[in-house]
Amino acid sequence: MTRSAIEPVAAAGSPMNALLSEALDAHGGLKRWREFSTLAATIVTGGEFWAWKGLVQDDLPRRIEVEQAREWSSLEPFGDPDWRTEFTPERIAILDGKDAIVAERLDPRAAFAGHTMTTPWDPLHRAYFNGYALWTYLTTPFVLAEPGFEISDLPSIREGGETWRGLRASFPDRIATHSREQDFYFGPDGRLRRHDYRIDVAGGFASAHLVSDFVQAQGLWFPTRRRAYQRNEDLTVRREPLMVSIDVSDISLDVIGHHRA
Repeated sequence: MTRSAIEPVAAAGSPMNALLSEALDAHGGLKRWREFSTLAATIVTGGEFWAWKGLVQDDLPRRIEVEQAREWSSLEPFGDPDWRTEFTPERIAILDGKDAIVAERLDPRAAFAGHTMTTPWDPLHRAYFNGYALWTYLTTPFVLAEPGFEISDLPSIREGGETWRGLRASFPDRIATHSREQDFYFGPDGRLRRHDYRIDVAGGFASAHLVSDFVQAQGLWFPTRRRAYQRNEDLTVRREPLMVSIDVSDISLDVIGHHRA
């Protein structure tokens, strides 16, 4: 097992709202973000986590669409070339090409009760996880400026020769996500470098999610390389195994959503 070399450093001392404001500006600005209502991107996913859940993961590109004003997402194809998912915190569904329901689960979070890291998942478990996780990733850091989030300072860390300033966000109950408390670290340029959380739907194990390779899309900046690992309690990262990889491309934003809800 190898670990990343992380060296805690003193907190920067700046108010956390200032850091969040800097991060928002570094990603293109909250005003620009709010000019749009939907975001879509192509993703290719891999990693060991899926096999641990008894799932087969391929390297086919998929299209994810998310809304910004509410927690909604859709991923296609899913399971069948003509199927797609439709996610909200209260419902997960798999729909066919004519929008008929293939499978559906209300109160989907309850279906993870008692799960551990290796508890097998069915397609609706996976669809729900994909739905909230991708929505969280694609709306970060802008979602942190929305009502109901509580933001506090974290000590900075050093990794790869850089100092990464941190903030902790407490998510409001209305949002389905990995865990209520999540940590975000930003590089000297104000852009996201790392996102830490616990996977509550898989036994609560700690994860460190490293992001890089930013591109600009319509005036906003997004990471295109995402790599999630297990995290030790001292904040070091277990570089083996690679739990989840997500490569993002073809990012587009629009004022009017194109989903078929």
